[in-house]
Amino acid sequence: MNKTYSKVGAVLVLIMALLQGFYAIFSYLDPAAFSVVRGTELFAAKDSDWVQIYGSRTLFITLVLGYLLYARNYSALMWCALFGTVMPITDGFLAYEAQAPFSVVLKHIATIVFLLVTFTILKVAISQKYNETKH
Repeated sequence: MNKTYSKVGAVLVLIMALLQGFYAIFSYLDPAAFSVVRGTELFAAKDSDWVQIYGSRTLFITLVLGYLLYARNYSALMWCALFGTVMPITDGFLAYEAQAPFSVVLKHIATIVFLLVTFTILKVAISQKYNETKH
């Protein structure tokens, strides 16, 4: 695998995993504030358990990404980046529907772009590795 592309891809995945880990912890520590940051403010404090459920799933994603990065399974990470776009697409739509500030919706759009860039870089790195072993 081309070292430059694989290093950049690994750094992007590390950023993705760290951000997800931060969100998981934040959602447990302050569910109400977390919901505002994500663009879907809670109507009642008693609904904070749903934010923490989100956090537990986000922690799962963090651990899976961390393991795949540790194992250098760039092919699985590539697909995680692409399939992961489902989350910011949905989050962005929900934030828009909740009339969140445009900056919140824009953050979700930026996340989609980040994931697509990560997918592309990992795809190029994997393709280059395949071409190197083919010759």
